[in-house]
Amino acid sequence: MALSFPYLAFVRTLQLVRLSRRDDEDLAVEIVMLRHEVAVLRRQVARPALRPSDRAPEHPRRHGIDPPPMRNGPTWNELLRSQASSMLACDFFSVGTVLLKHRSVLFFIELDTRRVYVTGVMAHSIGSRVVQRARNLTVALEDRIHPVRFLIRDRDTKFKSNFDEVFKADGVRIIRTPVRAQRANAFAERFVGTVRRECLDRVASGGRVQGQPVPARYRQVAQDLRRRNSGQCALPVIMGSDS
Repeated sequence: MALSFPYLAFVRTLQLVRLSRRDDEDLAVEIVMLRHEVAVLRRQVARPALRPSDRAPEHPRRHGIDPPPMRNGPTWNELLRSQASSMLACDFFSVGTVLLKHRSVLFFIELDTRRVYVTGVMAHSIGSRVVQRARNLTVALEDRIHPVRFLIRDRDTKFKSNFDEVFKADGVRIIRTPVRAQRANAFAERFVGTVRRECLDRVASGGRVQGQPVPARYRQVAQDLRRRNSGQCALPVIMGSDS
């Protein structure tokens, strides 16, 4: 076992020396051998006999086949920009405590104004509490100028069927992102990264009463950011309480 590594190293060294001394003749011989092997495989494998039905029809409409959909249509980013005023995105981020526990925070973000609705800190993100936070949001969005038509979310198991029914009752279409496609929900993922860098990495939550200032801390950070950007950044909306 101890001599296996030196032996392999010696063999690899000899191979490198041999390859470094190869000339064009050795390369030509190797190419000829590869061509011969390909020719032998072609003789052993018969060419498939294609029938007329296997070939693509020259005129699809004659055979009752509709033309393909528009290939130069809007991309995902173009669709988001055109429908941003009527779209929301949601996700969870975790808040760590000094007792090595994790609390979940459900938030929603408007794609056009980047306004964030933080629904509060939940000690247990069970389905009933998540659904209640969704109902509270629908009540808060009743006075919007542009009604919400689409909600983008990932396939997290915290989102139950009752969560989708709350929005479907108001005519909102649920768009679930593909598996392991974080860029499909880029607005929410970007907010999670911002709140981690600006807030969660600097604040340690100690308990139930001390867990709620985490969204408030981010609101203070957002106010400073808005002041630096001449008021172009929408302030987050803090909703609910910790539970």
